Formats: sequence, structure tokens, C-alpha cells
Amino acid sequence: MLRTNVGSSVNADVRQAGAEAAAAAKSGLDGVKLAFVYSGVQYDQKLLLQSVADELPGVPLIGNTSFTGVITPEGYIGGDDGFVGVFALAGDELTVGVAGSAKEGDARTTGAKVAKAAIAAAGKPTEGKIAPPDYFYMVANPGEEEFFLKGVEDVIGRVPLFGGSAADNSIEGYWSLFTQDLVTGDGVAVAFFWADEPGGFANLFTGAYNETDNFGVITKVRDRRTLVEIDGVPAIEKYAAWRGLKTDDLLAGNLLAATIVAPLGVKDRLGELTAIRHPMFGNDDLSMNIGSNLAEKTTVIQMEGDVDQLIRSAGEQVGLLIKKLGKKPAGLHLVHCGGRRAAIADRIGEVYASVKTAAGDIPFIVEFTFGEYGYFDDGNNTTGGLMLSFTAFA
Repeated sequence: MLRTNVGSSVNADVRQAGAEAAAAAKSGLDGVKLAFVYSGVQYDQKLLLQSVADELPGVPLIGNTSFTGVITPEGYIGGDDGFVGVFALAGDELTVGVAGSAKEGDARTTGAKVAKAAIAAAGKPTEGKIAPPDYFYMVANPGEEEFFLKGVEDVIGRVPLFGGSAADNSIEGYWSLFTQDLVTGDGVAVAFFWADEPGGFANLFTGAYNETDNFGVITKVRDRRTLVEIDGVPAIEKYAAWRGLKTDDLLAGNLLAATIVAPLGVKDRLGELTAIRHPMFGNDDLSMNIGSNLAEKTTVIQMEGDVDQLIRSAGEQVGLLIKKLGKKPAGLHLVHCGGRRAAIADRIGEVYASVKTAAGDIPFIVEFTFGEYGYFDDGNNTTGGLMLSFTAFA
């Protein structure tokens, strides 16, 4: 039977922090197969991982730095001196393969390399007909997530995905992603899962925003992530008109904060998933830097929601996730956008209360990312920003 447990620490001594969190996470578990590790940028990540590994010898580790903190059943865990949360999975019916790499060449090539290494790490055949995992987790640096994902899927095909991008506390590139033997700010890592019985995994991927009637055709994109024009109009000019704002108030970093409660969305080919696109920076030419890729001749929609909705949606989506799984989960892995967390600010305790009420006695961990990955039913795996990628293990 799959079992999970969670541990955390805010000890300023990185070695003590890792040991404390890992010791708590492994308590009561036999045969730990994997530990997710999420930490603050304040720590020396190599020392942290070594201290976790000392408590969990031979156990594959994977994770990243999280924006400002994590949430566990104990509450919101964060602080100026650092923090760490460890989420451990144990069970004989689960086979896990973990691998990671700094970017070598292009992102797609690196993703394919890492996928092959994860298969080998699980003791599965890497030649001939490859047996793809039942589902997988991915972490990458912000910027090229879609291409790392393409490389992974070049090897394993379309397999259900969950995960998110590494984050720091200031959007300055201080983030790290890691495995038991890798720490990098520019690369990708994956954990592949093979389960003996079906029905042991469910993912819910959503922005939990509402659509407005403001939408238009993307008529010009630069370098995949700069939205230049909507309906032939400069993007910020069009967006400002939709919301009744002044363009000058949406320039530079002002755009990021102004759009957390009113981001953009793009629908998948079936119209079942609206992936959120977060405008991050307003340029002088009234174009927008966006946190995910865009394509010309597709439609972008202005979404809306307020801070109360952002808080409430966390618990609501946990409830829907448990219902989707169809049985009580053994554990919950909850990827929550760091931008949403920034808007929630000092009301983060309300998010904890919302999640804890929905989860009850189920172990869980919430990390805060700068990009979220998931899928909707038979749709393609994809990435977004300002989203929730909530996963349940049966």
C-alpha cells in the first residue's frame, strides 16, 4: 500500500534543517521510494540535499527552491533564515526513476537525455520497445519549460504530467532545481512512476479564474513569449482598454502585479482547459513579456478573479481532486503558483486553512512555483502561470 508523510524545518543551520525535515518525513514509513524536497533560496542546496540524503540513504530526491515557503499539515512554513519541506512516498507497488541534468545544447535534447536516464535509473529497458511510465513529474527553470517537455515526450510519448518551475523570492534567477546528485539553475529533472495497479494517480490542472467577454486574436508575437499585438493593436493598449486602465500604469514591473487578478488565458484545442498566461513585464513599445509561450492567430482571453477567490480556490480544488481520484488519497502533492501567493500576501494562513479543511488527515505539501505543469483528461500536457497543478496519490 502506498503511504506518504511530510516533514519540515525552519532551522537556520542548513544541515540541521535537512536532517529534521527528512527524519520527520520518513517517520512511520518503510521502503521510501522517493522524496520531494522544496526549500528556500537562503540555503546552500548541496549541503541541504546531503543532510536529507544522510537521513534517507539510497532514496532518490527531486525538487526545487520554492517562492517564500511551503505549506504542510502543520501550517505555512517560511522565514528569513530558510525553510525546507520534504514529502516522502513509500510502497512496494511503486517503481520510481529519477534523473536530472543541467541544460546541455538545447532544451529539447536535454529533456530527451534526462528521460532516458530516468528509465535507466528505474531499471527499465532503454533499448527496443520502451515501457513508458504511468505518470511523471517534471521540474525545470523558468523560460524553456515547453521545450524540455517536448524532449521528454520524444522518448516516452504522452504520459500524464504534474510539476512546476523552480522559483526564488525576487524573480532574479536565484532559483535552483535538484536531484540527489544535481543542483542547477538552468536545466530539468524528472521522476517517472510505474504503478502495479491502475487508478492510483489523479491530477487537476486549473487557473480557477473566470472568463470575461474581453478577447482577441494574437496578431504578433516576438520570440515566443513577447505578446506584441492583439487584434493588430499594441498588447498593453488593448489590455488597458479592456480593464479601463492607463497604459502608463502597466509598464515595467507594474504589469506583473496588475495582472495577477486579471491575467490572460488560452484555450486548448477542445476548449476544456484554459491555460493561464501571466503578463510579467510591460515594455516601452507596449508589448508584454509573458511567462509561457504564445502563438499567432490564436485567441487570448482576459480572465478575472479576486484575492478572496485565489484563497478559496485552493481548498475547493483539493476537494474536486479527491473526488476525481474516487478514493481517499494516500497523499497530496500541490503545486501552487508563486504569483498567486504574492497577491495573497499575509493572508497565506487562510490558504492553509482552506487546504487543511479539504484534506483532513491526508498528508500534503504545497510548493510555490514560477510555472505550473499539468493536463486535462485527454488533452496534451502543457504549462501555464498563475495556475494550480494538484496531484493525488491513491
